[in-house]
Amino acid sequence: MGTVWFVGAGPGDPDLITVKGRDLIASAGAILYAGSLVSEAALRWAPPGCAVADSKTMTLEEISAWLIGQAQRHAVVVRLQTGDPSLYGTLIELAQPLDAAGIDIAVVPGISSAMAAAASAVESLTLPEITQTVILTRVAGRTPMPAGESLAELARHRCTLCLFLSITLLKTVQDELRDAGWPDDAPVLVVHKASWPGEERIIRGTLADIRERCRTARINSQAMIIASPALGARHWPVVAKSRLYDPTFTHRFRRGATPPVEDKP
Repeated sequence: MGTVWFVGAGPGDPDLITVKGRDLIASAGAILYAGSLVSEAALRWAPPGCAVADSKTMTLEEISAWLIGQAQRHAVVVRLQTGDPSLYGTLIELAQPLDAAGIDIAVVPGISSAMAAAASAVESLTLPEITQTVILTRVAGRTPMPAGESLAELARHRCTLCLFLSITLLKTVQDELRDAGWPDDAPVLVVHKASWPGEERIIRGTLADIRERCRTARINSQAMIIASPALGARHWPVVAKSRLYDPTFTHRFRRGATPPVEDKP
């Protein structure tokens, strides 16, 4: 029996796959990739004779059967998934039948589209004294949300929200953020196909107009929505600085300078 490796292909640009993921592709006897979301360019490292299949038309049962069959013939089998396998993937659903078949599995993390979208737009998801929390979530659609995890409930924290799989539900996003108290002028960022060479598009707007802007740009799939009080901070006249680099801040690598004593009148 070989090992099935769940490899995060990253957000789209094949060069953003990890070195470990690339090396596994280069040594694989079989690769099953998510063709609806993973660029075929990521297969360029596959060795001659490698069995390659696209899972976009397969059911979960067909995918697990394919992986089990290939693991019986090859030492290294790669399941190539978009982004990171631990986020909105079928990792657990596929791990269970592989465990039952006695096949070893391992996971190689990948860059999430949330981080790729922030990078493309040169935005920070956290900012001192503005927000130190990031929530990765989605809007309820055909897949319901667990109790206590509606967007309105999460948005009440007023921190950074990265919304997956929700671009067709922007009206719901607007309604739920408003219910949570977000103002209409709150900045919202949408990045379509973050990092995909020649296909990436960045849409900036506000809670009030982001839906219309995306409709005008015909963006209705493969998009990350980011709502955050930190958006646009690059152009603010004043930004709170990290205390880690303050000359008076002491840590194990540097002793901070004593701040000057102000004269009292």
